[in-house]
Amino acid sequence: MYEVLICWQTVYYYFNSWSESGIWQKVWIQFLAHEKSCLDLSSIQLDGSHTPAKRGGEAVGYQGRKKSKTTNALFLTDKNGLPIAMSPPFAGNHNDLFEIESHFQKMLADLQLSDISPDGLFMNADAGFDSKKLRENCQKMGIIPNIDHNKRNRKKAYYQDIIDEELYKERFSVERTNAWIDAFKILLIRFERKADNWASLHYLAFILIFLKRNF
Repeated sequence: MYEVLICWQTVYYYFNSWSESGIWQKVWIQFLAHEKSCLDLSSIQLDGSHTPAKRGGEAVGYQGRKKSKTTNALFLTDKNGLPIAMSPPFAGNHNDLFEIESHFQKMLADLQLSDISPDGLFMNADAGFDSKKLRENCQKMGIIPNIDHNKRNRKKAYYQDIIDEELYKERFSVERTNAWIDAFKILLIRFERKADNWASLHYLAFILIFLKRNF
């Protein structure tokens, strides 16, 4: 018998190729569509997360609060914190509202590919997402936004939107999601220089989180 040896270069070659072609994202979307009955969509949570990027690369920028170069990404989760969608990675020198329209539409498009309709979903988000554009996007898609008020926007008309304090408490489940993601050492600090590869690792983590919490 011949011993088959697989070197790390071969593994990385295929991982990189499948990341560029979007295979990992498609696997996640199909997995979510198959297991969506396990989700609690009585509310969804929106949040952003900065990850230190030690080697630089695509979608990297200096973030003053972290005092390092970071990559930012937005996440949508169900009521219990199970991840359901991720935005394209973007440089950490931008806040969560950077290109929020395109990022939000991309996440909703992925949900629809998973046969999850955004119509009627109740979405919690913190004050960092308090913007007229995001609220309008939610209304177009039939989503009910429950976004905390940013005091800097208090003179604007949409600041008068009512926030449901009790339902807003469910938003904190997304903080637990960030802890689950950080439990993967490969995601706690970004070493991948390619943004597609970094996103693909998240999709693999989402599947593992989902399996651990439901099976």
